[in-house]
Amino acid sequence: METLINKCRRLINLTRTDYVRSIIEEINWDCRLISIRGARGVGKTTLMLQYLKLHGIDYKSKLYVSLDSNYFTQISLLDFVERFYTQGGKHLFVDEVHKYPGWSHEIKEIYDAYPDLKIVISGSSMLDIINADADLSRRCVPYEMQGLSYREYLALKYNITIPTTTLEQLLENPNSYCEEVNALCRPLAYFSEYLRQGYYPFILEGEQEYAIRAENIVNFIIDVELPLLCGVDVSNLRKIKSLLTILATNVPLQIDMTKISAAAGVARTTLLSYFQVLAKSRLINMLYAREDNIKKMQKPDKIYLENPNLINILSLDGGNIGTTREAFMVNQLSYRHHLEYAKSGDLVVDKRYTIEIGGRNKDGKQIAGLSDAFIAADDTEYAYGNKIPLWAFGCLY
Repeated sequence: METLINKCRRLINLTRTDYVRSIIEEINWDCRLISIRGARGVGKTTLMLQYLKLHGIDYKSKLYVSLDSNYFTQISLLDFVERFYTQGGKHLFVDEVHKYPGWSHEIKEIYDAYPDLKIVISGSSMLDIINADADLSRRCVPYEMQGLSYREYLALKYNITIPTTTLEQLLENPNSYCEEVNALCRPLAYFSEYLRQGYYPFILEGEQEYAIRAENIVNFIIDVELPLLCGVDVSNLRKIKSLLTILATNVPLQIDMTKISAAAGVARTTLLSYFQVLAKSRLINMLYAREDNIKKMQKPDKIYLENPNLINILSLDGGNIGTTREAFMVNQLSYRHHLEYAKSGDLVVDKRYTIEIGGRNKDGKQIAGLSDAFIAADDTEYAYGNKIPLWAFGCLY
């Protein structure tokens, strides 16, 4: 116990709180059991440590532990919680929960046995609360965490604070929002660098190492998490990495499964299963046309890497600007909205809005005649008619 307290103390002392992401206010920390899921590197650990630091930690009653610690190879989580609780424990933050065998059974038992103990668990985006061995869905309040929005990137790196907006507010009155932001900063000045290297919070730890760290995250997800959590055969991991490079390098036209299957060296059925696990691990986003009903049995209509930084890092040629723009939009909008592939335009959002994505000269011919149709245009600061700056869609959270 003393070892874990000392480790927690060191981590909290090193945790900065000069910038705290807004999701910390959205989480109801008073719930008895909370889960925070998200892709590796988006800041789940930092969020929990910041909460503890900001709320006056008493190490006897509040504690952060990580289940990938060697401590938990010798002591079970159940035994540790019994000791923590009897010594005054009230609020436990459990990180890397997916690395602990049988985690769902023990968390369920802890929840039932200690009704006045609050528990926060965090882990991989592949953490399946609903379909875990012990059903926690009725007990757990889940939260998803994403990488930095463009708005958060400006606040974290440049101390530029601009307000959030909702998609509905932005589409209804884009002129007002764009004018408000341009009065505070020049939003285009930093947008291209965000698309290259701004999605992961560790950008503050050095731009030179950013690409290496992001690629290490991809390799860890593929080499460790996919075999551990999804049962992927290790002999196929190299092919999955090849598949990601293909997706990063090519413009996302409608998916030709035969060509991708041949290029990656895998069978079509295997390719579909790879797409599913890569989407679950937050390495890709998949879009389906509205008429597609049984998604797992059908090929996606478009596939993007999960965020535009991955295109810059994994592609053989630095990535196509059109692909990067679309990947940005899908990433930012899919966090809180339902997206579908559009045959006219690029995206259908929440089964209502159609959005075409392009450069400043995009004319909107593909969405002519459609109601609730908009252009997300790069390289422009202000809105004009139904043409809205691309960067503004990075301010939704």
